[in-house]
Amino acid sequence: MKDFFKDIFFNFLKGFGVGGANVIPGVSGGTIALITGIFERLIHALKSLDFKAAKLLFRAKFNDFLEYTDLVFLLSVFAGILVSIVSFARILDYLFKEFPVYVWSYFFGLILASVFFVAKTISKVTFGVILTFIIGTGIAVFMSTLNPATENDSFIYLIICGVAAVSSMLLPGLSGSFVLMLMGNYELVMIDAVNHLNFKILIPFAIGVAIGLPLFSKALSWIYRKFKNQTISILSGFILGSLSILWPWKKPIFLTDANGINIEKPDGEPVISAYQRYLPDTFDREVILCIALLLIGILTIWLIQRLAGDPQKSAEPAVNDFFSI
Repeated sequence: MKDFFKDIFFNFLKGFGVGGANVIPGVSGGTIALITGIFERLIHALKSLDFKAAKLLFRAKFNDFLEYTDLVFLLSVFAGILVSIVSFARILDYLFKEFPVYVWSYFFGLILASVFFVAKTISKVTFGVILTFIIGTGIAVFMSTLNPATENDSFIYLIICGVAAVSSMLLPGLSGSFVLMLMGNYELVMIDAVNHLNFKILIPFAIGVAIGLPLFSKALSWIYRKFKNQTISILSGFILGSLSILWPWKKPIFLTDANGINIEKPDGEPVISAYQRYLPDTFDREVILCIALLLIGILTIWLIQRLAGDPQKSAEPAVNDFFSI
């Protein structure tokens, strides 16, 4: 019983890390899931939310339903994700406005370390593994060059955003928030709607999430099972390529009309179309602090990996402990 509640607590914390990562454009919740050892178990649990699970629930076979879906694990992880998203949305809204270069520096270190900790789980390096790594890096770099779309709050488009975001959230190295940014709805969904509980925005987005989760997790589970090393390799490439998005020193390029006037959102904020990245020309206090935060980001991932323990152990459902309570 003690181990059961301990598992719930640690899975909640891992979910909290996944949720926090998903709020940040360029940082992948899937990366945190992978380095904390819950990625494979999470994918398998999500894909079990199928017709068989519904049939078990309809027939009131609750114990079988809990075991088949690994529901205790799923609920503890998603509770952590939900609490984290609500908490981090407010904090990050302030930090990105006041200290953007410091925030990006920390997350740059976070993701830089993730490349190593994810890639080291590859059991055998082959030509196919190297090729998929290069392809994954190329895809992520290409995505970083795309210009964001304009904001769109239509019901159908928000559903599509939910499907696209949750699919990319599951993939280590691909940021669901960054995909939302490319689709023009990051601030609308992850900041404004979450902070103000705007259900007109959140409900269609949640419908998209509910559609995308089981469908994409089934496909990802099959690919991960059949081509594990190649999957980890391409995901490592995604993570490496996403570093270009997180480069701390960048200036926003605003979207303008034919007359060169900034196009603004309904709240008066200019629309960012891209970023111009640069190197600082002086080694000042800001640069030193950024380097320190980058190193703290690397240390954070190392600590997360240490606390996560053995990924194989993490992949074993603790549902039997639930039955013995």
